Amino acid sequence: MADASVLSNARFRLEDDFAGEPDVAVAKDLADKNRRLLKPYVILLAMHITLAHIGARARAQEALDASVCEYLRRCVGFVPCKTEAFRGEKALLDWLERQRGRAGTVLMLLDGRGRQMSSEELARWLGKQRDGGAQHVVFAVGPADGWTDEARAEAKRRGGTLSLGPMTLAHSLARLVMAEQIYRACTILTGHPYHRGG
Repeated sequence: MADASVLSNARFRLEDDFAGEPDVAVAKDLADKNRRLLKPYVILLAMHITLAHIGARARAQEALDASVCEYLRRCVGFVPCKTEAFRGEKALLDWLERQRGRAGTVLMLLDGRGRQMSSEELARWLGKQRDGGAQHVVFAVGPADGWTDEARAEAKRRGGTLSLGPMTLAHSLARLVMAEQIYRACTILTGHPYHRGG
């Protein structure tokens, strides 16, 4: 197994008030230079993940947003991750339509009515997306009033809906939980010791 410090040495570019979007070229370069050492870790690098939300752009100085960025930074050796903010649901759906690739963008909406998964089940789901040729997976935290039927129908067509549990969470906290679960799923898929669950 590769030493964790190898994975944490990747650099990130900082853009205005948002810190944390991984530099994909740096991640790929790191993987190329350490192919043998990182082989068990790089299994998701062919696809990338976006953690999207409806609302104001994340600001790195806010504690929860900084933690979201930290978890996404930890993913760099496994899969390029970034965050996106949208003013409204329509802006998110329009953005999804503009995404290009050989496979359609997979969309998983975070929704109280969605399917609940354990961390292991989420990892298996991500692995299935990877094995099916997905290039881009989007997890989206919705507006304060919840998703419309149109958005849920689009999610059903592209991937599905996911519930973090029956309790209501502040959206910034839901983003943090999802960022940590994305990182945890990556570690489960690679056998990294971060995940110690049953």
